[in-house]
Parts: sequence; C-alpha cells; structure tokens
Amino acid sequence: MKVIKIIGLGPGDPKHISRKAWEILSSSDELLLRTNTHPVAQALPSSVRVESFDKFYAAITDFDEIYERIVGRVIELADKRDAVVYAVPGDPNVGESTVALLRDEARRRGIQVDIIPGISFIEPSLDLLEIDALDGLYIADALSLAAGHHPPFSPDIPVLVAQLYSQNIAADVKLTLMNQYADDHPAALLHHVATEQAQVENLVLYEIDRSEFIDGMTTLYLPPVETSSSFEAFQETVAHLRAPDGCPWDREQTHESLRKHILEEAYEVLQAIDNQDLDALKEELGDLLLQIVLQAQIAGETGIFRMSDILRGINSKIIRRHPHVFEGMEVNGIDEVLHNWEALKAVEREANGRGEGILDGIPGHLPALAQANEIQSRAARVGFAWPALKQILNKIEEQYAEVQEARELDEQSKELGDLFFALVNYAQWLDIDPETALRATNKRFQVRFSRMENSIIEQGKNLSEIASNELEHLWQEQKG
Repeated sequence: MKVIKIIGLGPGDPKHISRKAWEILSSSDELLLRTNTHPVAQALPSSVRVESFDKFYAAITDFDEIYERIVGRVIELADKRDAVVYAVPGDPNVGESTVALLRDEARRRGIQVDIIPGISFIEPSLDLLEIDALDGLYIADALSLAAGHHPPFSPDIPVLVAQLYSQNIAADVKLTLMNQYADDHPAALLHHVATEQAQVENLVLYEIDRSEFIDGMTTLYLPPVETSSSFEAFQETVAHLRAPDGCPWDREQTHESLRKHILEEAYEVLQAIDNQDLDALKEELGDLLLQIVLQAQIAGETGIFRMSDILRGINSKIIRRHPHVFEGMEVNGIDEVLHNWEALKAVEREANGRGEGILDGIPGHLPALAQANEIQSRAARVGFAWPALKQILNKIEEQYAEVQEARELDEQSKELGDLFFALVNYAQWLDIDPETALRATNKRFQVRFSRMENSIIEQGKNLSEIASNELEHLWQEQKG
C-alpha cells in the first residue's frame, strides 16, 4: 500500500526533533519540505534531496490556493512511488492546514498516512511564559482571528495565538481582540521559540502590530483578564445561586415569579438610554442579562431548554434572516432588507406549521404607542403604507376633525385612538420612534414643571395658591 509519511520537525532548534523523525529523514533519498526556512532544514544530511514548497509562497498570495498546490504536489508524487516523506514545522497535528487536506485526499485515494509527531510551538512557549497548559489554555489561529469580528474564546482563560507572521496580520488580529479586551490589556509576543534567538516581548494589546520583530516564527500570548468577565463565568454564578448551597430566594424563583423583574429591568434600560447615562446603561443591561440567564437556568434544570439552545436558535435565526450579509445576496437599501426580513419570517412560520400572519406575534403587553409603531412597521414592510407624506397629513386632519365632531364618550375614545394611530404613521414617515419621542416630551415637561414649582416655593408660596394666569406666566419663564 502506498504511504505518505508526515514528519514533525519540531519548533526550531534541530536538537528538539524526535529520534524516530531523524532516523526517517536521514534514511530518505528525497524529502518534501513545506518550507525551507525552518532551522532543521539547514541541518539535514547532504545526501537527502530536498524539494521545498517555498516557491508557492513566493508566487501565490492566497493561502488556500498555496495549500491546495502543496497537497496536489504531494499526492502527485505519492501516486508514482511507494512512499513519500513530507516534513512540516512543529507537530503535524498543530496548525498544519496541509496535513488535514492531505489526510482527506489520501483517504479518498486509498493512500496510507503515517504521522510522526514532533514538539509543537506550544511546549517551548509554555516554558518561556512559565505557565501550565492545563489552566485552560486556548490555542487560536491568527488568520482566523484576523478574518473575524469577535474572539471565539473566553477572556477568562490564557490564549496563544499562532501564525502571527506579519504586522498586517497583527493589526487585524488586534482589532478583533479589542472587541473583547481593553486596549491596554497586557500581551506578549514570543519570537523564535526553541531557538537561541528566542525572546519574549512584553507590551499591551494596542501595541502588538508595532513590533519590529514579528516574522514567521511569532506567537501572541494573552493572559486572562484579572476579574472574571466571560458569559460562562456569569452562568456559573447564576447556577450556583440556584444550587442547593446557593441563595434561598433565587432557588424559589420560577418563570412566572420573575416576570415583573424582567419588565422592570427592561424599563430601567430604556430610562438609562433616555438619560444618555452610559454608566447606568452598562449596569442596567447587566441587571437585564441576569434575568435572562436566570430564566435559562430555571428551564435548564427541568431539561426544557438550555442557554446553548437559546444562543443556537437566535444565532441561526439572525444568520438566516441576513442572507445579504452571510450568503452574498445583493440588496438595494434598507427597505429591501426589511421586505426580505418579512418574507423570510413568513417562510419560517409556514415551515413551523404556524401559518401566522404578518401582524401575529406582536406582544400584547407593549405600550400602546410602541405596539402601534410595530403594527404599522410590519405592514409597511410588505408595501401597505401611504406612498406620500401629503396623504398622511390629510389623514391626520381627517381624524382630528372626527374627534371634534364626536359627541359620545365611546365615539370620542375611538376617534382619538384613530388620531393617535395616524400620528404614529406620521412619526414613521419621519423615521422617529413615537414611544421615544413621547418619553422625551414627558421628561422635558417634568423638568420644566419642577423648575416652576421650585421657583414658587422659593417665593414662599404654595403651588395650589397660584392663579392659572400667573401659572402660565411662570411656565413661560421656565421655557427653554
């Protein structure tokens, strides 16, 4: 049976290569090297003919294409010979894309693959940093991080980021990491581990792409944050509250008993937004998150669903409803995005056998203005809306006239509701959220009225003692 032997050359210095790997290298007539820049390549016996794939790196910029070319060449030679020896830096099973591709292709062709392990960059990195991998170490790929938008790992664990081979890659990696870590989070760049030139460059996160020593043998290390801040750590805290040795109050809570707390926390978030108080917003979002995690923990204890089910469901839904982001669909503007959104929701409802209409599922407990806004927004997404502003203004005038003409209380209530509904339509045309607008007006009125009231008190008077015409005068004084 034909065989491909894949050898790990170790992290750098030839003395780290295994005896078995050296015996195979020394006894081979020909050797295929992923790169000739590895220190072991310079120490090979002169009797070994070497074919290096550095030529692909020099001629091609796309790494996927480079790896495909390397694999194609190895397979081509394997088809012609009984055995082929292919050597890669470090360990073949750590950060070697060509090895995974080779395994798949060899399996399809019935070619045997033998792996001769080597020391990877991880072990000497741990030695330089004086840390233990069993403390939760995460190994990340710089290229994947550079292409992403948020790190896929917890900030509570130590992280090694391999293949940080250039300042450009470091810059992209930095931007991704800074979506989770503080700009001045401590970091270390490890250069040329397991060689005589090994060094640790200590700096902070925002500086990593400024290092002059970054090259093909650079690794980034990120220590954990000082205080637990991962979602998983928070889930552990909440789960502990619900455990037998946790908090008696938290253990007694149910989905129903926590209902009012969710509503209260949501409104406190809105208040922080209205007040433009970002410190309060940070705190209130945390309080709201506590309610969400508590609900998930209670459900998980009974096996109904878990937080992972919640996250999986919403992540899949968001990706599914954004084909213009994740599937390359072309859209022309926000209106088309919203129209597609409603069309996709309709398909989902049909697939789930619910057969709901466009307006089904709007929460009945929403404030009336917010509910009206959502109703009209959904209708507009499928084209049911006034095409011109003049028609909306005409409708408002019509509804106002009907309010004035109404005589019975029930009729007045109905016509006033219609007027409010038309005003919400006008707000939508202006791209204004009516609930937010009214809340802002309420706040302005409260502030102005309080100033007027304080002014009266400072004069030694009582608000109820002031005549209405004087109140109007004082009110106008507080305007602005």
